[in-house]
Amino acid sequence: MTDVLMIAGSTPKAAVVASAVDNFRQLGARVHLVGNFKAGEIDGDLGWATVRKVPAGGPAGKHAQRKTEAMRPPERLWFHLEHDRTAYAVIRSADLVVALDNRAVYSAWRVSQFTRRPEVCFGLAAGLRALQKRQESGGGQLPEHVPGPLTTATDGLRRRVRTLPADLLRNATGPLALRSRAGARAWRAAVSAPGVPDTLRMTAAEQVIEGMWLAGRQSGALSTARAAAGKLTDPAIKARLLDNVAVRAIRNGHTPAGLTEAVTAYLDLADAEYAAGDHAGAAGALLQAMKLAFHRVVHIDQVSSPLAADPAGFTAPFRQSTAASAAVRPKGRTTPAATPPKDRPLRLLVATTSNANFLHLIRSHYEANPDVELRFLDMAEHPGMKRLNGAAQRHVEYRLGGEPLFAHAAEQQLRPYLDWADTVFVDWCVAPAALFTVVDPGETRIIVRLHSYEAFTRWPHMMDFSRIDDMVFVADHIRDLSVAAIPGLAGEHAPRTHVIDNSMDLANFRRTKDPATRFNLGLVGIGQVAKDPLWALQVLKGLRERDERYRLFLVGGDMGRPSNAAKAYARKLEKALKPLVEEGAVVRVGVTDDVPGALEDVGVILSTSVREGCHVGLMEGAASGAVPVVRDWPFFAGGENGAGTLYPAEWIVGTPEAAVERVLSLTESDESWRNAGKLATEHALTTWDWPVVRLDFDRLFFDR
Repeated sequence: MTDVLMIAGSTPKAAVVASAVDNFRQLGARVHLVGNFKAGEIDGDLGWATVRKVPAGGPAGKHAQRKTEAMRPPERLWFHLEHDRTAYAVIRSADLVVALDNRAVYSAWRVSQFTRRPEVCFGLAAGLRALQKRQESGGGQLPEHVPGPLTTATDGLRRRVRTLPADLLRNATGPLALRSRAGARAWRAAVSAPGVPDTLRMTAAEQVIEGMWLAGRQSGALSTARAAAGKLTDPAIKARLLDNVAVRAIRNGHTPAGLTEAVTAYLDLADAEYAAGDHAGAAGALLQAMKLAFHRVVHIDQVSSPLAADPAGFTAPFRQSTAASAAVRPKGRTTPAATPPKDRPLRLLVATTSNANFLHLIRSHYEANPDVELRFLDMAEHPGMKRLNGAAQRHVEYRLGGEPLFAHAAEQQLRPYLDWADTVFVDWCVAPAALFTVVDPGETRIIVRLHSYEAFTRWPHMMDFSRIDDMVFVADHIRDLSVAAIPGLAGEHAPRTHVIDNSMDLANFRRTKDPATRFNLGLVGIGQVAKDPLWALQVLKGLRERDERYRLFLVGGDMGRPSNAAKAYARKLEKALKPLVEEGAVVRVGVTDDVPGALEDVGVILSTSVREGCHVGLMEGAASGAVPVVRDWPFFAGGENGAGTLYPAEWIVGTPEAAVERVLSLTESDESWRNAGKLATEHALTTWDWPVVRLDFDRLFFDR
């Protein structure tokens, strides 16, 4: 005799159930009913073998209530069924399981995991058909509409994904099911089963991955995506699947473990679209690869970066991609750049977009220079240029051989400036610099300055460096990183490279300091994760354990929070700062227009960053007479160049403990502190002050 188990998530209609139970009994089945229903509305004279309502015996205990509070109704029903002895005994003996409503389908699926492997279906009509087919086949054939047990998922994924009700698939791949190692392993095997069409595999894999995330199995989600992706033949579906997991990790503030696979999948898709002549499709896929690879969470909003760890290795997939290589293929220029004129002033165009922070001294100096005629262009103030700078899809599509109107629009916007200028100096290697390389500059010389941030963005990977004559870097270690990471900066078409310090007026920072300032540490600029002020707090803690006179002054605005990664760091920082501020160990100076004045209270200037181009705040502090203590920036530590080659070697420390010892030794007495500060001032003014640095700019603009 066949035992038929009906599971109800709510009270079924009496007339419908009465007719169905009679039909099941006529076919020789024993019928059991379990679930959450109103017992008074169930007719006990229908011939039930078992009727069991859960939870039974009144309200559930406090422990059960706590366990079920966060559950969805289908999961809550299964919890009570599993923990009710009577219901569980019936479940163990069932040959055929019928879910009567949407809330019951999850429990029906969970029953299917037992070793007896009962047949499972949804609805009374489906249950009757299943029972009839079971009898016709002698009890061994699995009906087509039956989803089957999880343990045989690899044999029937195609059928079940097509026929499984959406609610059952969603519940079968829910967090409660996937929290178990066996469930997660079985579904991972199921979505990588051979012979399943891509669209069906994708549907199931997405559900399983979602359940993995909700169950807290992030690594399981990645493993599932990789397993399913390995069986996909459609590059678009494969890219979408891997993107699903990568974007989820990024949104949560982490670098995806499968980032390279996701980026490579989009590059493969771009290559396929490019080979087929679909420039728009190739551009979209290539842009998605760039957005993933150079997302700010991966490189900017954390204290580590895979690009900094291995620049050439991280960008290798772009070198190997035909579409990515085509996007930066050198087009060159029709004529070489002309030499600076001898019979008239040099026409110098200084261009940027929105950010002219590092251009003030350059502009004021050359505006006053009779040998230079200077014009300034902020492309953000010109609607046409602003639109082109923001049209990344059109830009990449043009570079792949499509969207000719983009080049025409760039020509119209930039040609008047190129025809006027002898030299164009573009600050920041981002969208404006890329736009200038869209058009042939003619005889006009193009110079682009890359600070630090840009090396971790997509823009250098979508510009034609053969149309740039000179690249200016603010430090040797930034040049090293950029040349290793950016394909266009190496080879016969690469521009000349120069290292020139930022323009800074440091003489104005030289101040006389009060003796009590000796115990005041300062950190200028804490608005980015890269500044890593938590490292400074470790130094402060070590110092105060030895002498409570040491304090830390934080100059600058609060940390920006553009992503969950930055928010997580900011929360950790605020939690650490709160007691220190309350006891007076930390002074938050905040944003100020008078940085030289703020530095009068600083006796030791810190650079605690994980990466810098050249730390302007540190240089200003050194010029003020504060003793410099510089962390060996982790992004560049161990390389040929870094903090130790940009600054005097004795300024550099590798650990907070080493920083503590340096501070204690140099502030041991007023005399030792002032002598160290005087040496720092002399070095800063003779190395980085504008009268020194402007000679490098003169050579850049006038010497060829």
